[in-house]
Amino acid sequence: MLSERKKKILQLIIEDYISTAEPIGSRAISRKHELGLSSATIRNEMSDLEDMGYLEQPHTSAGRVPSALGYRLYVDSLLLPEKITQRDIALIKSWFKVKAHKLDEVFRTTARILSRMSRNISIVRTREERFCHFQYIRFLPLDSGRVILALVTDIGIAESSIINLPEGVSLEDFEHVGQIINKKLSGVRVNSITREILDELCRDAFSNTFVSHYLFGALSDLQMKQANDKVFLGGTANLFNQPEFQDVGKIKDLLAVLEEDGLLKDILTVGEDFGVQITIGAENKFSGIQDCSMVQATYRLNGQIVGTFAVLGPTRMKYGKVMSVMDYLHKYLQAVLAGIEDIDDS
Repeated sequence: MLSERKKKILQLIIEDYISTAEPIGSRAISRKHELGLSSATIRNEMSDLEDMGYLEQPHTSAGRVPSALGYRLYVDSLLLPEKITQRDIALIKSWFKVKAHKLDEVFRTTARILSRMSRNISIVRTREERFCHFQYIRFLPLDSGRVILALVTDIGIAESSIINLPEGVSLEDFEHVGQIINKKLSGVRVNSITREILDELCRDAFSNTFVSHYLFGALSDLQMKQANDKVFLGGTANLFNQPEFQDVGKIKDLLAVLEEDGLLKDILTVGEDFGVQITIGAENKFSGIQDCSMVQATYRLNGQIVGTFAVLGPTRMKYGKVMSVMDYLHKYLQAVLAGIEDIDDS
């Protein structure tokens, strides 16, 4: 168990190191912070913290830097809540209003915001089929015996297929069924439209279910295409501005992870249902990011997982800033995703 004095000194060392990226000495702590303690007393406490594994001394004559264990204690017990600034709120709202008109753009903008505000790498993983809404179908004449079925969703995805006209059925018959389906299903989430719903609508419109067979096939094809997770990455260039990644070997290992779409998905699989998580150093399961910390959170809309968002950077990360931005984005995205067609007016 650490005394309150040791905890305070450790907190100050970590916060100063996060700001400066320079090892912290006892004299700097004594001069900068009014602790009522001599430099010699602070030095003894820092020596104890080093012996306990919370601090490290990179060079004999240098000050101390936090260890992974020190950061873990900091984020678990010593980190003070940080409130997002009004300036950051205004920036977030303006970015979404200007850039987020389709679902892809919402998540791409989210990645951009996280990277810019944290000055680290952002990773956003989502599955679009959870949000895709039916908008309309159209039947277009191809030749005397065939029509094209065109399916359009609210995020601009079109699925099309060629249909042979059954004997005794005209293009007008298809168009009539399409009008009924569009009226009843416009705005309905694609993955909630079942074959039974389509059969019932087709029977009501035409006393036949032949169209539902083709439409359900198109919907199934669309869902299969959209079932794969998408990953949006932002701020990779921020790596080169961090003193921790001036080592060529370290940056090559990290870039190798970031270039593998599958690895990024695996990274964000951990703790998908456990809310906000912070992993530090060797707690990360991939060797390429074991010099990093990652803050990730799983967001939900109407009880359904929207996606997993993360900030990846050096262990010398502004954890309070990152968590405050992610918390606000969680709340703001709920409103954005609930009314995606009207983002510009929100």
